[in-house]
Amino acid sequence: MTPAVKAILAGYESDNPGVKANLARMLMQGRLGGTGKMVILPVDQGFEHGPARSFAPNPPAYDPHYHFQLAIDAGLSAYAAPLGMLEAGADTFAGQIPTILKVNSSNSWATNINQAVTASVDDALRLGCSAIGFTIYPGADDVFDMIEEIRELSAEAKSVGIATVIWSYPRGGKLSKDGELALDVGAYAAHMAALCGAHIIKVKLPTDHIEQKDAKKAYEGGDWSTQAKRVAHVKQACFNGRRLVVFSGGAAKGADAVFQDARDIRDGGGNGSIIGRNTFQRSREDAMAMLDKIIAIYLGQE
Repeated sequence: MTPAVKAILAGYESDNPGVKANLARMLMQGRLGGTGKMVILPVDQGFEHGPARSFAPNPPAYDPHYHFQLAIDAGLSAYAAPLGMLEAGADTFAGQIPTILKVNSSNSWATNINQAVTASVDDALRLGCSAIGFTIYPGADDVFDMIEEIRELSAEAKSVGIATVIWSYPRGGKLSKDGELALDVGAYAAHMAALCGAHIIKVKLPTDHIEQKDAKKAYEGGDWSTQAKRVAHVKQACFNGRRLVVFSGGAAKGADAVFQDARDIRDGGGNGSIIGRNTFQRSREDAMAMLDKIIAIYLGQE
């Protein structure tokens, strides 16, 4: 284990050896192993957006085995997916890549901003997962129920040595559409995930918009002009860097924008990318080339 990983693990003072071992599994895996940086492949979009919207641009991606193999061959840190996706490749790929079981999900037809619990800590143990993943929606009326759900699930996971990843995506309530990506809102959402006991926090890259009227004064005089500076602020909001923070890739976009995001995350001190549609909706050849360059960026080679 490298000094960088030991320093990260030292920030998790209450956790048992099992949790720290599973965090170390992810941090020491793949081409970024030992650097303190991570690239994770998340494939929960079938639940969120439907199979055709998710996989039709690259039909081989309908096969769960495709994603396991992509994450392994690209040298990624972990692979995250809902229960059925992990079950479909659990035996073939056992032990080859750390997995994160996404234990709640939504769908594109629902009108309320919430997610259903779709898997358990027992499932994560049975499948050999390193962590559970859970989404909260700060701002939504149902977020209080979601926070109570993750309190129970996280406590159970920690008791059996499994880490917790929280997707913290602000939406609903008094938030405007611009406010969902606002700097103050994103930092608040990341901090909320840290307060809920997350080991790894997943958030979206923030804009320089400040949404909350009561927060404007706190942000006056700060330079939020670059994405790297905004990343640094989100990382600061997560216990001054004591928690791992990875940033999502969002909807499919041009390769240059994806690479610039990775540079900004690196330069702002973020811990890496959790990037799904921007890779698996491309051909395998293009996805492998993209992931190769993203990893090179985090290694300081690009």
